[in-house]
Amino acid sequence: MEEVLLISRFITRSLILLSLWFLCFPPGVVCDTGNVSASSNSSSKPKVINIGALFTLNSVLGEAANRAIQAAVDDVNSDPTILNGVQLKLLISDTNCSGFIGTMEALQLMESDVVVAIGPQSSGIAHVISHVVNELHVPLLSFGATDPTLSSMQYPYFLRTTPSDHFQMYAIADIVDYYGWREVIAIFVDDDYGRSGISVLGDALAKKRAKISYKAAFSPGDTESKINDLLVEVNLMESRVYVVHVNPDTGLNIFSVANALNMMGSGYVWIATDWLPSYLDSKDAVDSNTMNILQGVIALRHYTPDTDLKKSFMSKWNNLKYKGSAGHAGFNSYALYAYDSVWLAAHALDVFLNEGGNLSFSYDPKLHDTNGSMLHLASLRVFNGGEQLLQTLLRMNFTGVSGQIQFDPDKHLVHPAYDVLNIVGTGTRRIGYWSNYSHLSVVPPETLYTKPPNISTGSQHLYSVIWPGDTTSTPRGWVFPNNGQPLRIAVPNRVGYKEFASKDKSPQGVRGYCIDVFEAAISLLPYAVPRTYMLYGDGKRNPSYNELVSRVAQNVYDAAVGDITIVTNRTKIVDFTQPYMESGLVVVALVKEAKSNPWAFLKPFTAEMWFVTALFFLFVGAVVWILEHRINSEFRGPPRRQLITVCWFSFSTMFFSHRENTVSSLGRMVLIIWLFVVLIINSSYTASLTSILTVQQLTSGIQGIDSLISSTEPIGIQDGSFAFNYLVDELNIAQSRIVKLKNPEAYLRALKLGPKKGGVAAIVDELPYVELFLSNTNCLYRIVGPEFTKSGWGFLSLSFMVSGFPKGLPSCS
Repeated sequence: MEEVLLISRFITRSLILLSLWFLCFPPGVVCDTGNVSASSNSSSKPKVINIGALFTLNSVLGEAANRAIQAAVDDVNSDPTILNGVQLKLLISDTNCSGFIGTMEALQLMESDVVVAIGPQSSGIAHVISHVVNELHVPLLSFGATDPTLSSMQYPYFLRTTPSDHFQMYAIADIVDYYGWREVIAIFVDDDYGRSGISVLGDALAKKRAKISYKAAFSPGDTESKINDLLVEVNLMESRVYVVHVNPDTGLNIFSVANALNMMGSGYVWIATDWLPSYLDSKDAVDSNTMNILQGVIALRHYTPDTDLKKSFMSKWNNLKYKGSAGHAGFNSYALYAYDSVWLAAHALDVFLNEGGNLSFSYDPKLHDTNGSMLHLASLRVFNGGEQLLQTLLRMNFTGVSGQIQFDPDKHLVHPAYDVLNIVGTGTRRIGYWSNYSHLSVVPPETLYTKPPNISTGSQHLYSVIWPGDTTSTPRGWVFPNNGQPLRIAVPNRVGYKEFASKDKSPQGVRGYCIDVFEAAISLLPYAVPRTYMLYGDGKRNPSYNELVSRVAQNVYDAAVGDITIVTNRTKIVDFTQPYMESGLVVVALVKEAKSNPWAFLKPFTAEMWFVTALFFLFVGAVVWILEHRINSEFRGPPRRQLITVCWFSFSTMFFSHRENTVSSLGRMVLIIWLFVVLIINSSYTASLTSILTVQQLTSGIQGIDSLISSTEPIGIQDGSFAFNYLVDELNIAQSRIVKLKNPEAYLRALKLGPKKGGVAAIVDELPYVELFLSNTNCLYRIVGPEFTKSGWGFLSLSFMVSGFPKGLPSCS
């Protein structure tokens, strides 16, 4: 019996102990596959938090970032108001400018259970490491990876603490547009950083009706010989505006080679992204030879407000001695963003812990070592609070040394801005600012944030620039390429009206009024324009001008010169010059001489006019009689006599032969006004009658375009003219009524035959052709009705603004 009691007590105690175990440790911890460590589930705040840093130590950006990050960690650990005594432990890994080494260093860093990683500076390495932090749920705060594609949803744990190159490229596009250039050549390093930035630049320029005419890419390790070959090729091209988007460690090689090729002189434009100011700012003193090479270059630098916090940091910078010499050397704008990245992590961790966040890690069953593997993937653990910490980082809002640290819905820093610099003398001078709020301005961005945004053309301003060659005149931005072909200028090979443009046996190959106008404009230019005229059409019928315009739009021809009408649908695909001749559609019809009529003296006035005039004569006579008959004996007598007097007095005033005197003042006033009216009537009648009796009167059954629309008779047009589309599409005239005619002789035959004998009732054509046609018809035909369209003739091109010359050319327009 005692044995049974002992067994019962043992079982009871075991059940109690087992219940206490399950209360303290949930079943998932015990029954799971061992993915959660027991030490990671403590609810108390840790004493030390590991944060990692990955960047290339021996680089322009890395040297500045190294000192700034270590200074920020020391400042956070010495600040009692943040993290409540929890210390940050910084673990630094050198990526050594290698994607492979960067990946290995990132994996080793993650073995230390870091909760936040800062870096890298390289966009290419950031692409690779982002996959690692995505898997392990560790936020990655990058102070230097500016590739715009890193902001995509593919990298949710990547958070950029510096402005994206997306904004920098739009700033460059605004500068290009501000100075009126339309083509640039992009010189860039062929990696993720370079390709993505230039891709955004192309999109930004397209919105300004500009473009990248050539992309000159080179590998990061290319020698000066290869760079020389690249720039020689670039120098043979048309554009003289170069955008340089490279790394700060090797970027100066571009300018030294360009200087050796005499490409840093007058007429050239060089625009560098923020890599150049970063390099110059990091040097305590740049040698004079380097500065001489860079004279006239425009560059962008991250804009950071001059706050007291920034000034305090700058004053401490000279005393920082973290793996580097003391002094100003090594500082650039990226140091500010690296410093703020640490403080961003500290603020977020402080909020994370105060909200009950737990710094726990778990093993990922997908990460395991295969047989014989030495990678130790199984030692990598997932940060369980990574998603919560990421959301905490995204809602942070504080002021750092670089300005306001706050993220928009696209995970970009709010208010990205740049200084626009001009390198002159021994340093740089600021010529303005760019912000995504108001674009180019000479006023600091924070001042504009208090005003409504204004990006209109008139609001864009920059101070004057000293360009390469020590000139203040804005470069034209283009030259005729040394290896370029002459402009291919299409000329319509007309069958009729060859006076305007036609084939010729001269060396030029073409002649006509339009050619003469174009050649006269060319002669006004201060430089030569190589060109070749190319006839368009088979010479058997007039070519289709719509097809000619399409050929220019398809870049078969560079431009077109001739009697080309400027119409709306054509302006959508090509550019026209200002009209050099006014034009518009008119109607030409056969006219006949009107026969003489014995009643021609009645034609000056219409029947209504005659009736109104007679009525007024009687009315004025009655008014004068009313005013005079009581006091004037000449207006008295029997009723019959008074009626005759009124009629006689009224009509005799027409010839100013009235004999009755007026006595009353009112009567005389009425008579004076009436006599003046009679004078006007007489003069108008005399002039009209004279014209009728002396000028030949021509009549036509067609009164204008309205009578043509309402009829069903055939209408003639010139073959190849836009009039066909206009009559059919705009005026809804049936195509069956329209007859295409080749030349003036065909016009004459069709009009003589008339609509009943297979001809046409009228011809619709442009005014210049009609005037030339009527000059040889002996007044048998004339324009009837008003001109019913307004247009003009111009020269056109696809990528040229003026007569086949590059856009922005200040001439001939």
